[in-house]
Amino acid sequence: MIKLTCPVDPEQIKKLRAGDVVYLSGTMYTGRDAAHKRLCELLEKNQPLPIDVNNMAIYYVGPTPAKPGRAIGSAGPTSSYRMDAYTKPLLEQGLKVMIGKGPRCEELKSWLAEHGAVYMSAIGGAAASISESVKSCKVIAYEDLGAEAIHKLEIEDFYAIVTYDSVGGDLFADGIKQYKK
Repeated sequence: MIKLTCPVDPEQIKKLRAGDVVYLSGTMYTGRDAAHKRLCELLEKNQPLPIDVNNMAIYYVGPTPAKPGRAIGSAGPTSSYRMDAYTKPLLEQGLKVMIGKGPRCEELKSWLAEHGAVYMSAIGGAAASISESVKSCKVIAYEDLGAEAIHKLEIEDFYAIVTYDSVGGDLFADGIKQYKK
C-alpha cells in the first residue's frame, strides 16, 4: 500500500509500478469526455484552462447528487477509453494521474512514459464505497454539463490500483499472461 498526496510528487509517480495499490489524499479533479473536449479546445486556441492540471489527478466520474450530510453521491468510475483522444494534450500540461476503469488505447503507454504519468483503476460497482473517501465536492468548471462538470474533490484515502505505469507496465496484460499459464 502506497499513500500519495495530490498534487503529486512527480518522482513518486515515476516509482509506481503496475499492480501497486495506492491511497490518494488531497485535491483531485473530476472530468469526463465532454469536459475533456472543452479543455482540449482551449489548449488548441492557446487559452488557459479553468483548472491547473500540473501534477494533478483527474478521476473519470460523473457523480450523482449528494444526499444530506454527504459530500458527494455515488462516484463510480466511467470507462476511460472515451478520454483517450484528449489525454495527450493534458499530459503535456503536466497531468500525472488519471483514474477510471477499463483498458486504454495502446499509444497511452508511450505517452505515460514520455510524461512520467500513470493510469489507475478504481473499482467499478463500488460507487458508494468510493464516495466515502470524498470529503468535499465543488463544481468549478462547466456547470452546464451537469454530472459531467469538472468538480474539485478533497479526498482522503481514495483507493486505486496502478494499471499502466510510466515504464510500460500493464496490469491488464500481466493478468492475462498469468491466467493463461
